[in-house]
Amino acid sequence: MVVWTVVTTRAYARPRLRTWRLLTVDLAVSFACLFATAPAATAFYLTQAPPLSGYWFAGASLAASVIWGRRGAAAVALSYGVADTALRAVMDAAVTAATARGVVLLLLTGLAVGSMARVAERAEKRFAHAVALEARIREREQLARSVHDSVLQVLTLVSRRGAEAGGEAAELGRMAGEQEVRLRSLFADGPVDDEDTRSAPAAPEPGASHPPGAADTGDAGTVDLRDLIRRHESVRVTVAAPATPVALPAHAARELAAAVAAALDNVARHCPPDTPAWVLVEDEDDAVTVSVRDEGPGFPSGRLEEARRGGRLGVAQSVVGRLRDLGGSAQVVSEPDEGTEVELRLPREGARGGA
Repeated sequence: MVVWTVVTTRAYARPRLRTWRLLTVDLAVSFACLFATAPAATAFYLTQAPPLSGYWFAGASLAASVIWGRRGAAAVALSYGVADTALRAVMDAAVTAATARGVVLLLLTGLAVGSMARVAERAEKRFAHAVALEARIREREQLARSVHDSVLQVLTLVSRRGAEAGGEAAELGRMAGEQEVRLRSLFADGPVDDEDTRSAPAAPEPGASHPPGAADTGDAGTVDLRDLIRRHESVRVTVAAPATPVALPAHAARELAAAVAAALDNVARHCPPDTPAWVLVEDEDDAVTVSVRDEGPGFPSGRLEEARRGGRLGVAQSVVGRLRDLGGSAQVVSEPDEGTEVELRLPREGARGGA
């Protein structure tokens, strides 16, 4: 018992050895020492006190609670009770209250230590994640400052001078402005966890084509809504979204993004050229809300109903209809000379994500 105590003390101190293999050997040695009481003591000894190895057995039981958790600790404690009872039967000794007390004590200490070990393990993982996240945020901020002081200022200057010069230079300025917006949105995003990266599609490359539905679904059938909506971002359209992924079922995310695209298309069709528009994505606990607002001329109340009766179903079908089919709602608010705001709200529970 002394030799094995030294061995396990050194072995359990090394995390790479702290596995089920070492624990299995530890339990085997502990049970062997328990049954070694039969040739080493008399039946009268067991009626006076528990086996000497019974107290020592607690070390293996606590190790099981740390490595195997509460269920493992309970199984080892009950196995000890069975082994102690069998030992007394072999030695023809009476079963005393000490046997039951030993099992109860092992159960209580094992369950308590097992619960504390799991809590400590989760706390350690969260702390390590928080430290890594803070380091990534600091690195992102430093990189953003460096890029802002160089690349973004140059793109802003090219965009402004191109617009002033007109002609082909205006097109070059417009392209520089779009790249500036994309670069700013890249640094506005918060760090994404590895688990979220597996369920969310990668951000599209500038100028790359996006076939409908391509690369939209993740392994878990969810999509980061931000990636779908940011495809509409430009010099004229500003998108504001949370720093963390807005995960939705793939079909629901695509339909919600299509409704946003329809609302922005209405801005392009019915508002003066270069009318600015803003898209705001809000991720709440029970719903996802996307607002599309423009500074266009607006329209009087009742205009949408009049258009629907006249057979013009753009807003009714492409926007309101999509949200209704998803189990959400769409509200259009507009006044003459005050612009238009479209609010799309999709509850998380009850959202219809089927194809």
